[in-house]
Amino acid sequence: MSNDLERYSDPDNATVALFLMENDADELTDILVAALDEAFRILDDESSPATVH
Repeated sequence: MSNDLERYSDPDNATVALFLMENDADELTDILVAALDEAFRILDDESSPATVH
C-alpha cells in the first residue's frame, strides 16, 4: 500500500473497474484505505462537540 492517499481521494467508476479487470489488489487496497480514512475523518468531525460560549 502506498502512502499517497490524495491520489485516491475520489476515484471514478471507470478507474475502479480498470483495477478490477487488471486484478490489481494493491491499487484497490489503496482506494479502499483512502475511502475509509475519509469516512472516519467525516465521522470524527461530526462527533466532535461544538464549543458553546
